[in-house]
Amino acid sequence: MDKQLFHIFRNNPLGRETLLQSLYFCKTLSVSPVIYIPRHTKFLMYFENDVVQIDLDGSYLTFPSTAKMHATELVEQAGIQPRFLDPKHFTASTLPDIQTNFDFMCCPRSISDLSSKIGLGYIGPRVRRIVKSARFPVLITSPVYKEWKSIASFFGGSANAVNALKLGLRLSRVSNLPLNVFTQTERGSREVYEKVIETENLKEEVDRYVNKWHFFESGGFEENLYQVPHDALVVLGAYGHGLIKNIFFGSKMEQVQSTISNNFLIVGPNYTVAR
Repeated sequence: MDKQLFHIFRNNPLGRETLLQSLYFCKTLSVSPVIYIPRHTKFLMYFENDVVQIDLDGSYLTFPSTAKMHATELVEQAGIQPRFLDPKHFTASTLPDIQTNFDFMCCPRSISDLSSKIGLGYIGPRVRRIVKSARFPVLITSPVYKEWKSIASFFGGSANAVNALKLGLRLSRVSNLPLNVFTQTERGSREVYEKVIETENLKEEVDRYVNKWHFFESGGFEENLYQVPHDALVVLGAYGHGLIKNIFFGSKMEQVQSTISNNFLIVGPNYTVAR
């Protein structure tokens, strides 16, 4: 069975940019998009240890008569066969159940009832719940469609950072794009991080696929973010504490969100590594 990315379509210019990004992701990584055009502002996702109710803002229901036509045009222009998800099961008449057996899911920066905070610099609580519960990585798109020329993986040495690095290595193999690794050495010398790579039996893959490993031994975290290419897909791991505020290097997800406008692929604590 081919790999699938779940995408919720919003029929407006912002939604067009987000779908274009999903389609580029799918073409680059040989993934099939599965597009959901919502008829209701809420739906449920049943994960193994959590049920997440997704609350969409009203913009997801605008111009329903042209939504499928617009989505189909974009998919066909990308040279991909359109595939749409039509929910078959409902917890309530206006509360459809959405499957969670996808390989990836695309989210804008926020899917939440806090619509005033949608945009660069904020990841909504519903998106955090999805990241925390999902076995798949979550693609959070840049505000405007952009192609990426490389993959950037943040590595802080944690178990989840190891999973994110494994995903970055897999994406590099599939896409033939260079992988660069970025480490803020907050846990000692670079040898500490290299030892983790050896312990995880990743040294051979790292030597083969990593174009450059950037060790930042001076300067602040936010200052060093300038070194991340603007046209890189950024892969990072999230811990499962609270509202996922503890991300790589023990912190700083909102700081990253407000500093760089890259596309992000976030690996949560329940991500099942696929090699």
